[in-house]
Amino acid sequence: QVQLVESGGGLVQAGGSLRLSCAASGRFSTYAMGWFRQAPGKEREFVATISGSGGTRYYADSVKGRFTISRENAKNTVFLQMNSLKPEDTAVYYCAQTNRAAISERPNDYNSWGQGTQVTVSS
Repeated sequence: QVQLVESGGGLVQAGGSLRLSCAASGRFSTYAMGWFRQAPGKEREFVATISGSGGTRYYADSVKGRFTISRENAKNTVFLQMNSLKPEDTAVYYCAQTNRAAISERPNDYNSWGQGTQVTVSS
């Protein structure tokens, strides 16, 4: 099973930017990757997903136009560029890997998860 390690979280003011990274050890380029987030007292929610080749991407409506998911298969890394951050983006962000090449927004399609990285957006 692949190991996933997120980094890049932190505290930022509203309107600012952060870039999250997720490094994978083991299988990577064949499988779709995703980012999810969980705010205190809320369920984990889908943020973005990218296919194994990187050619297909899909975003939650709440982040569309502000966040960009990308991947570098040569470096076994997936990124989440977050711009125009809002206080409601505050959450623990998780990287996850599916067991297929096609994208998915369903958590149950993901079988490997990172430990999460905290993103806090102040108003």
